Amino acid sequence: MCLGVPMKIVSKDGDTVVAEVDGVQKEANVMLLGEEVTVGDYIIVHAGFAISRLDEEYAEETIRLMREVFSEEDMV
Repeated sequence: MCLGVPMKIVSKDGDTVVAEVDGVQKEANVMLLGEEVTVGDYIIVHAGFAISRLDEEYAEETIRLMREVFSEEDMV
């Protein structure tokens, strides 16, 4: 099963960001978004690409629900 994970951008260099959730950091390319993102924004990351930008409240609620459903190993 493929799952896009909400992550918070912690650094940005051109079209490449580093995003984090629960201490796990991943690089992602943001060129598919078609909108500017900055450090602190939440994005959905799937297969190394940011596929959507999320409102902070919605992202944090989604992460909270994912923690309830999935084990820690599933979130990585």
